[in-house]
Amino acid sequence: MKNLAIFDLDNTLLDGDSDHAWGEFLVTQGYVDGAYYEARNDKFYQDYKNGTLDINEYLEFALAPLTEHSMETLAQMHQQFMQDTIKPMLLNKAAALLDNHRQQGHFLLIITATNSFVTHPIAKLLDVDDILATDPEIIEGRYTGKIAGTPCFQEGKVARLNQWLTDNQYSLDGSYFYSDSINDLPLLEVVEKPVAVDADEKLIAIAQQRDWPLISLRDANQRIDT
Repeated sequence: MKNLAIFDLDNTLLDGDSDHAWGEFLVTQGYVDGAYYEARNDKFYQDYKNGTLDINEYLEFALAPLTEHSMETLAQMHQQFMQDTIKPMLLNKAAALLDNHRQQGHFLLIITATNSFVTHPIAKLLDVDDILATDPEIIEGRYTGKIAGTPCFQEGKVARLNQWLTDNQYSLDGSYFYSDSINDLPLLEVVEKPVAVDADEKLIAIAQQRDWPLISLRDANQRIDT
């Protein structure tokens, strides 16, 4: 049985937040009402960083634009988003960390609150083994704007992971979890080897109290060239 190496995505493996960045992309490309959408997107992102985000209210906002386009159009939009926005967020140190766990024979799993439309192509680019993300509902080939199942956020990450462990016959023995955010404290507390990565102030304080490793994957001179 392989050990699990679990990673948060935004501001952990990426030098930025893909969820917030997708909202900015929609604004700059003219897909949404710019001033209104940008203000709400920024407010929700600040709530997230403060640990006060209402996940259901946010998802109602964030998933609505997906309902307005066909799957083909969304795929084209996302391809441009990957090229223009995500690739500049990639970090050599994050790639090296993933490769280190890969070479040890670990199973690489991303667990992210950001929806699967945004994140699945990123996980594929990072070449991880699997990803758990918040799943938007799809009916008859269109996004409905609703959520399918449990949002992959805070305690929801633990619930989703526990179901994944059952379905895939894995355990948390020898498991790692890397995250930057106080929102991920519930999951950090259940793995054997929690690691704080470029952490926010609240998580830094807890990591220091509990003697968890504190590391950085960010270095302006160590970006991946694309």
